Amino acid sequence: MIARHAKKLPPSFTLLDGIYTAERGPYFEGRLRRSNLLIASSDIFSVDKVGAKVLGYDPSEVPHLVHAAKDFARPIDLSDVEVAGEKIEAVAAHHEYAFPYTEDGTLPKTLEKMGIKGLSYRKYDHTICTYCSQLNTVVLVAIVNAWKGEPWNEIEILTGKMMKPTPGKKKTILLGKCMYQANKNNADIQEMIVVKGCPPDLNGTLEALHQAGIDVSPTFFENMDMAAGFFMKRYEGKAEFEESFYQIV
Repeated sequence: MIARHAKKLPPSFTLLDGIYTAERGPYFEGRLRRSNLLIASSDIFSVDKVGAKVLGYDPSEVPHLVHAAKDFARPIDLSDVEVAGEKIEAVAAHHEYAFPYTEDGTLPKTLEKMGIKGLSYRKYDHTICTYCSQLNTVVLVAIVNAWKGEPWNEIEILTGKMMKPTPGKKKTILLGKCMYQANKNNADIQEMIVVKGCPPDLNGTLEALHQAGIDVSPTFFENMDMAAGFFMKRYEGKAEFEESFYQIV
C-alpha cells in the first residue's frame, strides 16, 4: 500500500530531512543521530532509493521499494539515478531498525537486563497497526516503572492480529480489538483480560494491567502525549541537539 501511494502523486519535489536520523525510529523511543543531511529530488522513488542506501540498506532489502520498482517498471538499484553533491559512500551509516528482544522473542532486551521475571511481552509482528504500536511504547514504559523486583504471576501480553497465547500462562492480556477477536475462544487461556477498542482504550489498558497484578502508575496513561519527555532526557545538554530544530515558530 505504501508503494501504491507513490503512483497517485504527480511529480513532486521530495525532501528527506536528515539533519537528524533515527535508529529504531521513527517514534520517540528510537535513538537520534546528528547526521546533517538533506536528500532532495523531483522523483519520489529515486530519493527513497538513495535514502535507503544512506541508512545502510540496499533498496532491494526494502519491501515497499521492491514493489514500487515493479509498479514504475524501473530498476531497484541506482543505475537510473544521478547523484549530485555528497557521495553516498561518504555519508552512509548503518541504522538498526528493529528493537532488540530476547532470543525467544518474549521480552525486550532492556526488560531482561532489568531482571524482570514472570512477564512475556512478545516482539511485535508486521500485523500491529500504528495506534497499537504507539500504545505499546507507553505500556512498556509504565511496566518498567512498575517493576519492584518481585516476579509477576506468569503474565502474557499479546498484540497485533496473529499472536496466539502460550499454554501455561496464568494471565493473558489481549491488547486491542484484533487480539480479542483472534483469541476470544482460545482454550489455552487460563484467565483472559481483555482491552477492547481500536485503538485500545487507555483506561481499559490501565485497568487490565492492574487486574493482571502489574501496578503501573496512571500518570503514563493520563499524560500519554507527554511520554516523549521520558526519552528526550537522553539528549539534554548535548550541543548537537539544538532545541530550535524541535520548535514550531
